[in-house]
Amino acid sequence: MQFGIFSVSDITRNPLTSTTPSEAERIDATVRIAQRADEVGLDVFAIGEHHNPPFFSSSPTTLLASIAARTQRIILSTATSLITTNDPVRMAEEYAMLQHLSKGRMDLMLGRGNTVPVYPWFGQDIRNGVALALENYNLLHKLWHEDVVDWQGKFRKPLQGFTSIPRPLDDVPPFVWHGSIRTPEIAEQAAYYGNGYFANNVLAPNFHFLPLVNFYRQRFEHYGHGTKEQAIVGLGGQAFIARNSQDAYEGFRPYFEGNPIYGTSYGLEEYARNTPLSVGSPQEIIDKTLTFREAFGDYQRQLWNVDAMGLPVETALEQVELLGTQVVPVLRKEMASRRSPGAADAPTHKDLVKTKYGDAAPRQPTPNPNRGDNLTGARPYQDTDASVSATLPLAG
Repeated sequence: MQFGIFSVSDITRNPLTSTTPSEAERIDATVRIAQRADEVGLDVFAIGEHHNPPFFSSSPTTLLASIAARTQRIILSTATSLITTNDPVRMAEEYAMLQHLSKGRMDLMLGRGNTVPVYPWFGQDIRNGVALALENYNLLHKLWHEDVVDWQGKFRKPLQGFTSIPRPLDDVPPFVWHGSIRTPEIAEQAAYYGNGYFANNVLAPNFHFLPLVNFYRQRFEHYGHGTKEQAIVGLGGQAFIARNSQDAYEGFRPYFEGNPIYGTSYGLEEYARNTPLSVGSPQEIIDKTLTFREAFGDYQRQLWNVDAMGLPVETALEQVELLGTQVVPVLRKEMASRRSPGAADAPTHKDLVKTKYGDAAPRQPTPNPNRGDNLTGARPYQDTDASVSATLPLAG
């Protein structure tokens, strides 16, 4: 099972100091947090995508590529990438490039986005959000699995003989999670392709997302990817940890009560009791997370948000340290002891390469010098391994 952290990239006023970090300070802090997550042995760091204040992460691939150069082993992901307002052609190219630069230490989570003004900024209508998500991912999937693509859809101009570059590393596309708050169509699409399904598991009552996760599991089995129990599920969450429960509540209370989303409507103790928010000692965070396992069954990825709501970077780094040294090592053992026989592992690039090629060397696509141009219908790629066919069949 994979454990890690995610950031929504908010730039929020610190209620204790009444100061708000600059964009430059917040970007630098996020890189430091990701580096610390790698150092303490967490498995995943994920960043959200936003195109409006008070957030900074408008270019996740740029940020994650920089982090990849500063880390050794951690998987880099998104939380989420906007499949609705981004051109799937650019996404295919940019995330394949990130895959190469990180040597396969990446995957991505796709989502619709729920900020109404963002859609028209990119020439789209939020009323088409679900349809855009479905169509754009269908195209992204095709671009990563076929060297030459012909495409016609509703929301973008057609493609004829198009090849996205670079091709995925080892000719194995990044693993995709579909993130959703309340949309069964997205869970259906994740199940259809055998992709992962990630429930954000925040801003809602305990186990609110269980019906959608169960629906995804059923459809995963329906499409023949494995049993319901082998479906690939991820859960989000938010945590604040201290050496003991009293210190945790005292330390987190100013940030919770100073946040307009929470503090004016909820009490901290009540909110922590009735939602997935985890506040307390390391053991209390462990116990709360194990209730997720009890309700949702075996799942493959657990991410916590630990840097939002105006928390200073020093506090966020302490949270990462406590997760990595006192919470996650125990959870690894506890989750393993509860693991059902045959439950799936969280996919990695290495696993996907092994599944596709077995013990054979991976295909390394290379542009064919005899290709001509895309309008001729010529095959644009060849294999670098002389033992296999020199050219690839046309797609379609």
